[in-house]
Amino acid sequence: MLHHIILHLARSKQFPDGSPRYGYEITAPLDPRGRLDQVEWADKREYCRVRRFWADEGERHGILVHRPGGSGGATWMIDYNQDRPGDEEAGYHLHQHRFVVGEYVTMQDDDGKPHTFQIVSVKVAEPAGPEAQR
Repeated sequence: MLHHIILHLARSKQFPDGSPRYGYEITAPLDPRGRLDQVEWADKREYCRVRRFWADEGERHGILVHRPGGSGGATWMIDYNQDRPGDEEAGYHLHQHRFVVGEYVTMQDDDGKPHTFQIVSVKVAEPAGPEAQR
């Protein structure tokens, strides 16, 4: 089942209280344990969208992709431009994480810098049709 997941920047030296001005909104399939579901993703790729919001830098829109390689044999990534390699952002061990409120995940930005995010919302987001996710 597809879910709408919101991540906010977690505590860090630069942001001791974290920041809701930096984060991601992700639509992705989760299994009953709250983990990314690769089988369902393969059937619903066109609905697996990502919106990155980064304070004053504005928004970036991309898709959630699953690629061979990396830890565990595959890597979950955000691809912002499918026609241009090198702009992807990888998640650290996202295949192992449970996407539940209060948990943390780490994303690597396109410059290779890791950032930790707290999961602040997870809600069911079944689309009504292809237009619902665009």
